[in-house]
Amino acid sequence: MELSGSMAMRDVTKRWVAVVLLLICCVAAYAADARSLPDFTELVEESYASVVNISTTQKLSHRSARGFPHHTPPKFPEGMPFGERFRRFFDDHDKEEGDDFLDDYDGQSLGSGFIVSKDGYILTNNHVISEADEIIVRLSDRRELKAELIGADKRSDVALLKVETEDDLPTVRIGDSNKLKVGEWVLAIGSPFGFDHSVTAGIVSAKGRSLPNENYVPFIQTDVAINPGNSGGPLFNLDGEVVGINAQIYSRTGGFMGLSFTIPINMAMNVVDQLKGKGYVSRGWLGVIIQDVTRELAESFGLDKPMGALIARVLPDSPAEKAGIEVGDIIIEFDGQQVVNSAALPPIVGSSSIGGELKVRVMRQGKMMSLKVQLGELPGDDDVAITHNGESSQRVSIKSLGIVASELTSKRREKLELNDGDQGVFIEHVKNGPARKAGLRKGDVVEMINRVKIKNIKQFKEVVSKLPAGKSVPVRILRPTGPIFLALRIPEDD
Repeated sequence: MELSGSMAMRDVTKRWVAVVLLLICCVAAYAADARSLPDFTELVEESYASVVNISTTQKLSHRSARGFPHHTPPKFPEGMPFGERFRRFFDDHDKEEGDDFLDDYDGQSLGSGFIVSKDGYILTNNHVISEADEIIVRLSDRRELKAELIGADKRSDVALLKVETEDDLPTVRIGDSNKLKVGEWVLAIGSPFGFDHSVTAGIVSAKGRSLPNENYVPFIQTDVAINPGNSGGPLFNLDGEVVGINAQIYSRTGGFMGLSFTIPINMAMNVVDQLKGKGYVSRGWLGVIIQDVTRELAESFGLDKPMGALIARVLPDSPAEKAGIEVGDIIIEFDGQQVVNSAALPPIVGSSSIGGELKVRVMRQGKMMSLKVQLGELPGDDDVAITHNGESSQRVSIKSLGIVASELTSKRREKLELNDGDQGVFIEHVKNGPARKAGLRKGDVVEMINRVKIKNIKQFKEVVSKLPAGKSVPVRILRPTGPIFLALRIPEDD
């Protein structure tokens, strides 16, 4: 009996030892995991005071508010500061809609910013202070100072402010956004919906993002929670350095959905230097209209994979034309920097030196070649407007493509604002077939196919008849939005 009891006691002891060891392992693992997660407390304590709240006022009339669809007020989140004030305004506006003699009122907007120098220079977004009559900066110690707008750049959405104070102000430390890596932890401080100095964190989701109408900014994409009011606030890395200015969100609801976009600080500081030095920002200008290279276009141009920026048009008397860049060239490298896709080229060109001789590597008719270009200064409006009408003449059906085409008459040429040397054929109708699959549509003007410039319908039919089956070929067309390349494939016979 004593032996049996002793064995039982040893079994119990072993079980308890095993349980204790397991608990120790779990605690150790938890501690290791906890140590692997970033601690933002010191970063926030160090940087908190250098982030500011920015509010603006603008003189508006009640009638200007009637731009809202059906006179309905926007939806404000519950508890949003100033939300009730705006709701009351719209309620009053609806009641007095017939009154044409309403008083003006002060429109207000909220945003964030951060101090970059002890003497009071502050960075924020251009859209935060755009058209403001008065800009007020509220510091972390609750002081409110009137700010002067030193300069703003709409293309990069960066604005530089200045406040006057007798004391040295706390400043952020500027980092290097080029060293930022995808997957790296980052933190934002700002005033979402007016809640001052709110802190949110996440990781870098991607770099070099291009957004519609924002061609000159290679945005940093993060999953940091950014909401209205965060605009203009800083994005920090784990070393407590500012690596960007929070600028935009992608949202279907008006709130955060996991996609936030930040202006790289290297670009922003370049803008700051120019605004301080000359009051405006100058950028390099190449003078081309470009498009992305799809898989089909890559095949048609002899590339192993989609890459580079495809030249759809070279503007007259531009640096590109003087350098010998041609329509159909694919820019692979610019000034030593690889051009991964078309979105990568504008920021590179915009930040390159004006007047200096730069090396450009292009793919032309399957061969790599090098050119040298001297960039000009980006003009205020470098867009090319192209229009067309729907007139038709000498309609010809080309069954192999599934289209009906006609000659490009002098009247159409005038409407399209084509140069004297530009020629092509006008697409009257597109049926089911290779042309529709390629993306051609009614109203297009085919200027070039398989690297052959089209002069008239007769030549167009001859070129089409000789197209190789089962292989993609490039087609250059004109549209109201500008020239574009498409990849056309004639199917092989069954």
